[in-house]
Amino acid sequence: MTEEIEIDTDDLSRRMDGALQSLRHEFSTLRTGRASASMVEPVMVDAYGALTPINQVGTINVPEPRMVTVNVWDKALVAKVEKAIRDSGLGINPQLNGTIIMLPIPELNEERRRELTKVAGDYAERARVAIRNVRRDGMDQIKKAKADGMSEDDQKFWSDEVQSLTDAAIAGIDQALEAKQAEIMQV
Repeated sequence: MTEEIEIDTDDLSRRMDGALQSLRHEFSTLRTGRASASMVEPVMVDAYGALTPINQVGTINVPEPRMVTVNVWDKALVAKVEKAIRDSGLGINPQLNGTIIMLPIPELNEERRRELTKVAGDYAERARVAIRNVRRDGMDQIKKAKADGMSEDDQKFWSDEVQSLTDAAIAGIDQALEAKQAEIMQV
């Protein structure tokens, strides 16, 4: 009698959950008309010869609902931070006030809302690809186990198990995308 060969579905599930959490974090950086410090988190600044996250070169504050400020610690980096914000594609025009960079958040128009829903769709598609890569890794484990003597029935069971994890993760992504798109389009 051969011993039972098992596939580590907990690891696959954890990795799929990680992709969903990453997607939710990316969604939090998309603005929906209200200022938020997370909007500028993806901005990378060329500081001291290396790309550095903006929150490591200054303090990010939200003093009012339509304003984000970045208080740059090193005066020599103010111009580089301003350039990084302009080049980031946030659609925000920075205003300088000494070492403080003010980012007034304009009202979202219909066209910009549609662009943001497309960006959210791109983020969701990248998350789906990550989920499918985890699924492929699971299927590769099953193929390897088949070579190690896994029975046909066990292969079918584990394949179905990996597929159900994948389907649940993709459904979670679709649900998060739908909610985010509704939030963006809300006036």
